[in-house]
Amino acid sequence: MEELNQHFQQTDIWKAATSIVAGVILGYERESKDKSAGLKTITIITVGSALFAILSQNYSGKGDSFSIAAGIISGIGFLGAGVIFKEGFTIHGLTTAGIIWVSAAIGMAIGFGEFYIGGIFLITTVIIVHVTRLVGNLVIPNNSTKALRITLNAEKAEKRFDIIDRIKKYTIYQNVVKTERNDNNELIIDIEVHVRQKDIRTLEEFLFKSNDIHTYVI
Repeated sequence: MEELNQHFQQTDIWKAATSIVAGVILGYERESKDKSAGLKTITIITVGSALFAILSQNYSGKGDSFSIAAGIISGIGFLGAGVIFKEGFTIHGLTTAGIIWVSAAIGMAIGFGEFYIGGIFLITTVIIVHVTRLVGNLVIPNNSTKALRITLNAEKAEKRFDIIDRIKKYTIYQNVVKTERNDNNELIIDIEVHVRQKDIRTLEEFLFKSNDIHTYVI
């Protein structure tokens, strides 16, 4: 019996060590990009998921093990949602949330003793993160969506349609989200613009030099 217990303890130590390595590999890429969930966070998530899996496997029945695994998935979902935020018309943190989710899954696989499955999906995740970025830079145009706000003085308000048409020359497409008048009798126009990266400077030069635009923020 002592030899059997010793075997399980050694196996659990290997699981812990493997989960640390997996967490470091997954977290390094996020840390190198200075993301909110970096090396420490991803490693802790992977190790913690492995620990839950080990405990559930060692001290509960098979059915209860799957229940605990379902609880880990729900908890990781809330944690991943915390790193997602919206800035203007752009959503940030989706990739980090995805890595949090898959790191928990890999940690669970290691905790349940599925080293090969965990390793395969670890390698797959690393390949996806790095290769898709390279392919995206080569194939997908470098465009971005911006939130543009322009302010016109009251006497320039009648030129708003002409200004919007002139802005179209520098964008792929645009959408006027809101138009309102503030307390200073100025007209504020919020525009969602999809613009090529190379045209952003040209657009800003137009906005800066235009005598009809009082202020702008992009």
